[in-house]
Amino acid sequence: MVSDAAPDWLRSELVTLAWCWRLSRRDGVTIGLTSHDRDLMVDGLRYRAAPGMKPSAIETSDSIDAATMDLEGAIASDAIAARDLDAGRWDGAALRLFVIDWSVPGAVPVTVARGTLGAIERRGAAFAAELQGVTRLLDQPVCPATSPSCRAMLGDRACRVDLAPRTHARRVVALAGRAVTLDVPVAAGAAAGTMAFGELLWLEGANCGLASPVIGAEGSVLHLAEPPPLAAAPPLRVRLIEGCDKQLATCRDRFANAVNFRGEAHLPGNDLLTRYPGG
Repeated sequence: MVSDAAPDWLRSELVTLAWCWRLSRRDGVTIGLTSHDRDLMVDGLRYRAAPGMKPSAIETSDSIDAATMDLEGAIASDAIAARDLDAGRWDGAALRLFVIDWSVPGAVPVTVARGTLGAIERRGAAFAAELQGVTRLLDQPVCPATSPSCRAMLGDRACRVDLAPRTHARRVVALAGRAVTLDVPVAAGAAAGTMAFGELLWLEGANCGLASPVIGAEGSVLHLAEPPPLAAAPPLRVRLIEGCDKQLATCRDRFANAVNFRGEAHLPGNDLLTRYPGG
């Protein structure tokens, strides 16, 4: 049953409505797609006609159960490219699904669902994605589990370490698999070994905007956790952020930040239960 608060065009016997999707990537790129056969302009954003885009059945209720919905559609080279899906650019993108009366310019859209994109699956020239509603946040644990290592991320609100002096601008001059050669060693602006568990953010090339975890460094060569998603030709500008191994000694000696250590380094582990006198 349609609510009494719904606009007249949605309650009429003959409706002229179109589905619209507004997708906003984490890097700020926003696109609009519509099921209508012509492009639509809504709130200053052009929603391009995308035949084949369709959501699964939607059920609304007043419960707080986590709501999910599947979204399927064709891969359009000028909007959602296959290589961007494979590179993870659309992972975690915010999505708003709404309907609008395409025959009335300036009609107020009716939001049907909103959330973030979950798992994305490619099927040849098509893709399928899961829309995770905001109630998914309720599935998170109320309190963190204990751990000997720090649960905070370097530089976040729990850690509070200033990352400005630990961020470095460099150029990649050579790229071979997981090995990245820089123009200037990181040790020129930081102590040796500080890039382990750090991050390399690509600022140019096909991987622009993507981040690659760093597992170690030897002079001018960084070793990434995995090769960059897309092939690129150096030289390329990158931004490096130092890492942390999340150990109490590192937090105390390198960052002088033991007061914000989010772990239980001296809490006895499960192995205490298996100990016995003289063992």
